[in-house]
Amino acid sequence: MSSSKSLLIRRARIILPNGEFMVGDVLTRDRQIVEVAPEVSTQTPTTEIDAAGLTLLPGVIDPQVHFREPGLEHKEDLFTASCACAKGGVTSFLEMPNTRPLTTNQQTLDDKLQRASTKCLVNYGFFIGATAENLPDLLTVKPTPGIKIFMGSMHGQLLVDQEAALEAIFAQGNRLIAVHAEDQARINQRRQKFASIHDPAIHSQIQDNQAALLATKLALKLSKKYQRRLHILHMSTAEEADLLRQDKPSWVTAEVTPQHLLLNTSAYEKIGTLAQMNPPLRSPHDNQVLWQALRDGVIDFIATDHAPHTLAEKAQEYPNSPSGMPGVETSLALMLTAAIEGQCTIAQVAHWMSKAVAVAYGIPNKGAIAPGYDADLVLVDLNTYRPVRREELLTKSGWSPFEGWNLTGWAVTTIVGGEIVYDKGKLNTQVRGQVLTFL
Repeated sequence: MSSSKSLLIRRARIILPNGEFMVGDVLTRDRQIVEVAPEVSTQTPTTEIDAAGLTLLPGVIDPQVHFREPGLEHKEDLFTASCACAKGGVTSFLEMPNTRPLTTNQQTLDDKLQRASTKCLVNYGFFIGATAENLPDLLTVKPTPGIKIFMGSMHGQLLVDQEAALEAIFAQGNRLIAVHAEDQARINQRRQKFASIHDPAIHSQIQDNQAALLATKLALKLSKKYQRRLHILHMSTAEEADLLRQDKPSWVTAEVTPQHLLLNTSAYEKIGTLAQMNPPLRSPHDNQVLWQALRDGVIDFIATDHAPHTLAEKAQEYPNSPSGMPGVETSLALMLTAAIEGQCTIAQVAHWMSKAVAVAYGIPNKGAIAPGYDADLVLVDLNTYRPVRREELLTKSGWSPFEGWNLTGWAVTTIVGGEIVYDKGKLNTQVRGQVLTFL
């Protein structure tokens, strides 16, 4: 019988569940937090961390990532991605179904779960992908945080863009539906219109604000008709935020990515196709409206949509260049830097990147620093700034759209299930996360 593992974090500036801070200690034992107090004393043999000068936050739950395994491991795999998570303070992730094969039934879901159990340094969950034909699977597979529907932006068999097929999915079952909301018919029409242009900046005009709004309106209409739990992924436009501000049922949630808050169409001139993603980057006005919607609770939380491609793939001429960018290593530092600059508070960042995600997806015992919660934690340094350097990134893709940005709030120590998985630049690759459960 193995002895219980315990960890004592001393003298940290701890964010409490009410959003206030306390300097004190946190004791964990067997994957859980057992005590939070100004000073904790313990007789048990315990690993200690002196966290003086550091801030302790709940580990980040990233609810939208594309980790490329199986089938596209040259871009990323579950091991490299989970290493990048640990370095970024991300202790749990929810991964999307557009791998090869697609995650569309119990067999392909089980394959991912088995792979993750042997490779992932952090906790994991996997969406089931909707097709026009797999409704029975959508009702029965488990465990999964929900059903992912690509309403647009092309994804082969995963593209479900006909209202009748969408309605059939909304009408049956009660599992959460997460939508990539872009109108494929409008995109196709505009792609033909701008076919002769190879400047990647045209991407934001082809997949314009209207394409996003049309699809979000349709998803909202079907959600209201069936009172079906709906989550709108990577919301990118002022128009969608305004729509939800006026009409957001209690069972609807939405997320935004750091890149849709912090980057806009001016990025194409600086970094070219590295700025290309779906839905595309928008205007500075969209940035401002999305920030306000996030602060007001119209948008509920943050996700990265980590979607890596190799630099060689990205170097192709538009439109042959693929859409997507990596994000798990930089998201927390980006948001904490924005907080220090006055866009929001540290407490809001912790809420948006952890607690609100756990609540929305029904993930028990995650997202707060309190006894009984899982010991998924991150110590960050809010006193030191460091630039994003390509050579320091752990994502297999090896680049970031934020390269050169000077950020604070970098993870110093990341803890998964009470075990130190990342500490001062070093990974413990023996740590394994656990499969997430969804209530």
